[in-house]
Amino acid sequence: MAEQHTPRSLIVSLYGAYGRPAEETPMPVAALIRLLAVVGVDAPSVRSSVSRLKRRGLLLSRRTPDGAAGYALSDDARRLLEDGDRRIHARTEPSLDDGWVLAVFSVPEQERHKRHLLRSRLGRLGFGTAAPGVWIAPGRLYEETRNALERLGLSSYVDFFRGDHLGYTATAEAVARWWDLPAIARLHEEFLAGHEPVLAAWRERPGTEEDAYRDYLLTLDSWRRLPYADPVLPPELLPADWPGRRSAEVFAALHALLWERGAEYVRAVEKDL
Repeated sequence: MAEQHTPRSLIVSLYGAYGRPAEETPMPVAALIRLLAVVGVDAPSVRSSVSRLKRRGLLLSRRTPDGAAGYALSDDARRLLEDGDRRIHARTEPSLDDGWVLAVFSVPEQERHKRHLLRSRLGRLGFGTAAPGVWIAPGRLYEETRNALERLGLSSYVDFFRGDHLGYTATAEAVARWWDLPAIARLHEEFLAGHEPVLAAWRERPGTEEDAYRDYLLTLDSWRRLPYADPVLPPELLPADWPGRRSAEVFAALHALLWERGAEYVRAVEKDL
């Protein structure tokens, strides 16, 4: 599947990377438009995408200190981005000692639309399917999953259990049934194909602050879905040639090289308005 950087996704990535100042100052509309133009998004697309994010309650219309129109993150959006930070920038090595968390849910027939919402949310949080109606994930994902379902008003339908896998099938074989590992591997390979050359180019010849901002935003927008698609399983449960570790290393290296220089460009744009 080819990489898709949609205007809405890029706006979320921009706020995640550079739109959370400690003093909660809104990002001016003019800055938002100029910053997204760098990655090829035109002003009408920015405005329509912002409108959709406002309707979802993620962005709020606010005035900057000098009275300009701007947009700030809602409290819900900040919590979502903070949860995302823990996934996106995680460097903890997974371990079999983490155990597993199981999610089992029951939804009344008259509310069956919530079954689809629960399935899609658990899948987006990295859960695999152990059996019909039984969802499984590494134990470390419990707190984030609990918080996400509470925010969505779905917690009353779900029971959680912790445990170990005791067989009869070897755990590595079972994992290959619970998750579509070839599909997850392809996502990592696509990320590497798109961004490993970017890392090599920066190591050979660094660019400008604007270049750093552009390349970091596109890298983050590509990467931030992967830690959700991939539950990040212990290496002994994965194929020997698993590309996940290498893609995480490429993202971490690009973050270290580009994020701060990109922040300098964002500050310069906002100051120049």
